[in-house]
Amino acid sequence: MVALELVLWLVLPLILRAHMHAAYTNSWMVILDPMKPGGPYEVVAKQTFGGMNLTLRIHDVLFGDVWLCSGQSNMQMTVSQIFNATRELSNTAAYQSVRIFVVSLVQAEQELADLAEVDLPWSQPTSENLGHGDFEYMSATCWLFGRYLYDTLQYPIGLVSSSWGGTPIEAWSSVRSLKACGIPKQRFIPSDYIYGPNEYSVLWNAMIHPLRNMALKGVIWYQGEANVHLNMDLYNCTFPALIKDWRQTFHLGSQGQTEHLFPFGFVQLSSVLSSVDRDDGFPQIRWHQTADFGYVPNRRMPNTFMAVAMDLCDRNSPFGSIHPRDKQTVAYRLHLGARAVAYGEKLLFQGPLPEEIELWAVKGLLNITYTQQIQVQRQDDKIFEISCCDDHHQCKWLPAPMNTFSTHTLVLSISSCPGTPVALRYAWTTWPCEYKQCPVYHASSALPAPPFTAFITNQMLLNDLVAV
Repeated sequence: MVALELVLWLVLPLILRAHMHAAYTNSWMVILDPMKPGGPYEVVAKQTFGGMNLTLRIHDVLFGDVWLCSGQSNMQMTVSQIFNATRELSNTAAYQSVRIFVVSLVQAEQELADLAEVDLPWSQPTSENLGHGDFEYMSATCWLFGRYLYDTLQYPIGLVSSSWGGTPIEAWSSVRSLKACGIPKQRFIPSDYIYGPNEYSVLWNAMIHPLRNMALKGVIWYQGEANVHLNMDLYNCTFPALIKDWRQTFHLGSQGQTEHLFPFGFVQLSSVLSSVDRDDGFPQIRWHQTADFGYVPNRRMPNTFMAVAMDLCDRNSPFGSIHPRDKQTVAYRLHLGARAVAYGEKLLFQGPLPEEIELWAVKGLLNITYTQQIQVQRQDDKIFEISCCDDHHQCKWLPAPMNTFSTHTLVLSISSCPGTPVALRYAWTTWPCEYKQCPVYHASSALPAPPFTAFITNQMLLNDLVAV
């Protein structure tokens, strides 16, 4: 058998010459040495086979960081669907070094080696391909995230959008990661609330696994709404398991070019108008998105970052309140996390967390000390709640009105509890506050305090935040 010889090099200037022999397979890979960000370059591949020569040239190639953006419809929403869409669509001239790629909506029963279809091959941004159609391409959150990164880094950014509305995490998970969480083996997802693909692993097989050879800098993820009524109690396992599995797959598939603990960012669920007075689904998913820690990174989710979005509600969204249009703030908060976790900048990327909770039972007060300086935007009598238990261990959640506050502390009144207060929670509702009007933010960064739930002891430390 005649061996195929492949010669690959880059010009402007000449940088690398590599040989590869592939005698027994139609698949081959050439690994370039690490490149400094920049370009454009021309990649030239020359094939010699049986005395025949074939040369392929790829023009306008940039080197930089590639981020994969995935999830369901809030990640899929395009630039044409968000606030100030006209201005955002016209703001592309300064971002021609941010390149975009969109994966087609495809399902597969088995893991595919390559993408079956592509909606948009690697392209420079234009008003047409950023706002191609509702829930088509390009992902607004993905685009704006990349744009904010480019403003900071000033070198090429590649964005790969692979998302599908109405899809649960099970569709994006491999069989092995679902097995690790004890998900039953049946392929069909039994739920009346899933309007996307309803079989396990079909999007992992067709829309993620084929990308495994890419050298990624990181991933951003916006998903969870579809799991409010499907395996909700397992999301604290399925989400960390997905992250771990994607990391392993991309690390191996890229021959080690993608870091084995590459940065993984996600959006904590926003809000939705609900007909149910006390729907616990959204608060539970928000909590489970952090593996029940209330914050990231943590020991189960290392090298992750989170954008809190519960204060970005949108009552009048023409796409339904579950699809808020302020994706600029979402992307900005995500990019802060990426700058801190992925690029090592020393900056604030998450809102205040409770460090201590002290029960002043005699005074009928509860004192919360935060890790950061806080700004209390408004008094709220309902957003904090205590679990009040009587002598028969019957417990009920009651409002704990805000009393006084200082730069690091917040005092709540618990006089409404005639028994024993045993737990505290914050923003534990589907719709915690109006747009950017939650009570507690960081004093200068406008980052909201995330929701939490915790048992009350005489003194509670940050590491004691637990699911209640």
